[in-house]
Amino acid sequence: MFERPVTTPADAGRHSYPIHGDMAKIAAPVYRAAMPAPFALTLPATKPLLAVLDGQRQSVPPVWMMRQAGRYLPEYRELRAKAGSFLDLCFTPDLAATVTLQPVRRFGFDAAILFSDILVVPHALGRTVRFEAGEGPRLEPLDSAEKVRTLRTEPDDTVFAPVYETVKRVKAALPLNVTLLGFCGAPWTVATYMIAGRGTPDQAPARLFAYREPAAFAQLLDTLVAASIRYLVGQLRAGAEAVQLFDTWAGVLPPHEFAQWSIAPTRRIVEGVRAEIPGAKIIGFPRGAGGSLASFVQQVPVDAVSIDWTAEPAFVRDRVQSRIAVQGNLDPLALLAGGDALDRAVDTVLESYGAGRLIFNLGHGILPETPIAHVERMLARVRGR
Repeated sequence: MFERPVTTPADAGRHSYPIHGDMAKIAAPVYRAAMPAPFALTLPATKPLLAVLDGQRQSVPPVWMMRQAGRYLPEYRELRAKAGSFLDLCFTPDLAATVTLQPVRRFGFDAAILFSDILVVPHALGRTVRFEAGEGPRLEPLDSAEKVRTLRTEPDDTVFAPVYETVKRVKAALPLNVTLLGFCGAPWTVATYMIAGRGTPDQAPARLFAYREPAAFAQLLDTLVAASIRYLVGQLRAGAEAVQLFDTWAGVLPPHEFAQWSIAPTRRIVEGVRAEIPGAKIIGFPRGAGGSLASFVQQVPVDAVSIDWTAEPAFVRDRVQSRIAVQGNLDPLALLAGGDALDRAVDTVLESYGAGRLIFNLGHGILPETPIAHVERMLARVRGR
């Protein structure tokens, strides 16, 4: 998604890491085969989304959707039912590649985003991760300084390897004009799940831990920064042409903590990835950042920033889009509603941001109950058909 955001109870079976047997055999050699650093990306001019990231406005903005591979698609539901658990689906390259390609084949999106999950990184750091039906993700809570000190200092590359294999398979199958996006969760958002052991409404457990145990929390963020750099570099070397950093819970942070826990770690990841892969294209998504979005784009050298549906258009045009490309920001509920409400919402996005560099997207993930016809209507309106 893929963000495959970690709140998907209907997609959940019961599956606990680690991976053994055949999956481990598939995974083991892939990372070792990665190309040596440094590794520079060559960006084909035929890909509209890459052109926007490279500074070129498109008269018809490129389009993709967060969570575009998911439960609203009948072909996904059919494959999901055969796959076993959600995590089996994520870690089986043939299945994950098929799911990644499904929305591109159906709708002709301008990007495919890797089908995976932001909790791959905690698993690679030695944390048990499982999905439980009706409850969503569960991890061993990392709720004390002592537990933080037990965390692996480096990720297990065999956990990442099936993801890299999926990237390779998708890249080989994509049309030449479609961009392949990789992703990972930003350290703050991933840390919120690791500390609480689950999703929470306001991320209070992680915020409280950070206030009470600042040294341990800083150590956790440092570990996540290093693992995320390694993971994104691996995706790019495997064939991803750009990557997105999902900071889904950035909006719960006060301004000072937003700078310390969202901006600073994200900047370090961007700089670390580009130290290995000069010219790497990176999209940031500090969801809910509001007025702090201007500080984010000033301090984090991303090529584009994704905005949610609450963003104020004049502010974004003046303080954000004047500097970098903007991605977004259709309300997923407007897409679900369809009809005239959808048409008006699409037009508002195009009128607000279409004069500048825009990647048309949703303000967050598509809702599972969204009709296929509404997606088709959205695309036709964006593309002027």
